[in-house]
Amino acid sequence: MSGVLNLVSVGPGFGDLIVPRAIAALRDSNVIVAYELYLRWISSHIEGKEIHTPPLTQERERALLAIDKARNGERVALISSGDIGIYAMAALAFDEMKEDDDYEVNVIPGVTSANACASLLGSPLSHDFATLSLSNLLCPWEWIENRARHIAQADLACVLYNVQSAGRQEGVYRILKLMLESKAPHTLCGVVKNAYRPGQEVSIHRLDELPSLQFDMLTSIVIGNRFTQRKRGYIFTPRGYNDWHDESTVAVEEPALPSQAVWVFAGTSDGNALAKQLAAQGHQVVVSTATEYGGELALQDCPGVTVWAGRQGVEARKQALLRHEARVLVDATHPYATLMSQQLMGLSQSLDIPYLRYERPSSIAGDDTLVYGSMEQAADQAIAKGERIFLATGSKDLAAFLQAPGADKKQWFVRVTAEPEFIQRAIDLGIPRSRICAMQGPFSQGFNEALWRDWNIDCVVTKDSGDAGGYRAKADAAKALNIPLLTVRRPALDYPVQAGNLDEALAQVERWQKEGKRA
Repeated sequence: MSGVLNLVSVGPGFGDLIVPRAIAALRDSNVIVAYELYLRWISSHIEGKEIHTPPLTQERERALLAIDKARNGERVALISSGDIGIYAMAALAFDEMKEDDDYEVNVIPGVTSANACASLLGSPLSHDFATLSLSNLLCPWEWIENRARHIAQADLACVLYNVQSAGRQEGVYRILKLMLESKAPHTLCGVVKNAYRPGQEVSIHRLDELPSLQFDMLTSIVIGNRFTQRKRGYIFTPRGYNDWHDESTVAVEEPALPSQAVWVFAGTSDGNALAKQLAAQGHQVVVSTATEYGGELALQDCPGVTVWAGRQGVEARKQALLRHEARVLVDATHPYATLMSQQLMGLSQSLDIPYLRYERPSSIAGDDTLVYGSMEQAADQAIAKGERIFLATGSKDLAAFLQAPGADKKQWFVRVTAEPEFIQRAIDLGIPRSRICAMQGPFSQGFNEALWRDWNIDCVVTKDSGDAGGYRAKADAAKALNIPLLTVRRPALDYPVQAGNLDEALAQVERWQKEGKRA
């Protein structure tokens, strides 16, 4: 008598998400082969059956055991969570089958992790999308990166499986970096842990906020596309009835750029000051800024330079540098814009162009004792110390504070640059409009004191932005009001060449220009 091999999908974790056909297959089988965890939500359907539970790491052994039982005439159910045909046991079973096996095979579909996570977030996968596993146990890491790069370039929505494990911590951040090279930083994303299981957690973030988060193997990440929107606490991707030629969906138009110029990537007043001096000394200078407002400031502050404003993307930036034979790359971006600095160092190396990091000195003084290494550490301390907490960290890092444990019990006040997208980000994270100060800094000690006193602020969080970024004015205001100032230390990067003041930076660029140096 020939056996039966039922390849059974039992969904993400709740019994009411198991399809009726799967329940029928379980009841029809007399042998059950499964990872023990899966038995929790199918126990009522398998009472009295022969049950085998090889551990999690023995997937192939489970498949071989089920096949052996089916060859011996048993009616076997090989169980997998989610859908057994997606990153699961079905492929292993087919891999081990023989052409002359005569047992019956039934594949029963189920609710996938992607489906489950998408349903908790809203409807982010309503248009074309991809899935990508970040586990390199069965696929070389370079293949994973290459696929991620193409997903990002196509601006597909995607679901990342097997995001992070104890032995594989950094891979997800490399993938997120690749995504940010082609996808807009404000792309809406969802992070789901334990979908439809005890301990379920669901949160919504911008793509550029994800690199600051921690994940695990129970977490899936859903990344939207350029059309993904937020509504009523959910995200959704329209089905395709979009204006595909909308200005927000096309690359930033490249202006007429000079050849053999010094390229200054500016995000600070220091960068503009350097570009102005370089132009005054007769150098051809291109200033690249991430925002239109930054471009306006550069045009205002740096007569004689060419400005390219807007997020170009790493590939467009690379082609422009090649085409116009850039001589030097000066990275004068914000001290906390580590992703951009890493991209520029990579371009310098691959294009053989000298790279200079120009960064304002730290302004942390010896008596500034409340200094922390990460936004998460600062968030924990702010929640412990304050009730009415003012965030002067910028819009990018708001989620690290507002979605931290205990944050919902505090009152939050924020200062952001007066860009509509930054203001909207604060609103989307639940900050009332009456608690948003949308102004371009830096600000004086007196202004800070007046604002914080009026809002009854009892704790302030900021970054080590240097004197040019108004750090000492904030520190002195907090001291005058006798409220704690929590400072997040600058991230440490290994820059090949670095200058800490204007004269050093000018001298280094001049030296390279005279030498006609390549990196």
